[in-house]
Amino acid sequence: MKLTALEIKQQQFEKSLRGYDPAEVQSFLNLVSSEWEHMTGKIRELETQVDKLNDKLKHYERVEEALHETLQTAKSTAEEKLVASRREAKLVEEKAEMEAESIVNDAYRQRREIRQHIIKLIDKREEIIRNINSYLDNAKTGLEQFNNQDPSLFTLPPESDSKPAIKKSTKKSQESVDDLKSLDSGLSDSQKIDDILDDLD
Repeated sequence: MKLTALEIKQQQFEKSLRGYDPAEVQSFLNLVSSEWEHMTGKIRELETQVDKLNDKLKHYERVEEALHETLQTAKSTAEEKLVASRREAKLVEEKAEMEAESIVNDAYRQRREIRQHIIKLIDKREEIIRNINSYLDNAKTGLEQFNNQDPSLFTLPPESDSKPAIKKSTKKSQESVDDLKSLDSGLSDSQKIDDILDDLD
């Protein structure tokens, strides 16, 4: 049964002998009514506060749910980004390894080419040295042969101021002619005695 403060105040009791003092009963009813009204107001106030707290709780629950969804989305996004980053890092690493291997292979290839070029240069140098040594040996041999020739072959007889008379060949003139013939036969075509005499003139 739901009571109000007014109902408590207006409550009537039957009179009987040796009953309660009506003034005291009314005074108590007034006190109870007042307290009841106070308690009813307090209950309404508390119910209002409960409603407000329930509204706030629902708001916080919605915020919590939104935050949870946001966290889940952020977590999923972070995991996806982490996986993508790891995949990209792996691709970059593989590409760097391939480039490094290519660079190393190019370096070895260039090293082999440079080495072969150096070997060719060394062989060319040795060939040039051999050719120069051969030329020098031939020149030395030719110089020694030229130096070892009879010096008399390159000595002119003294020139006479008087014109010699034509005489028959004597033994001495015959020997001179034989010497000239010997000289002429000992020299090459480019070193004929006539050419030497013409050069001296």
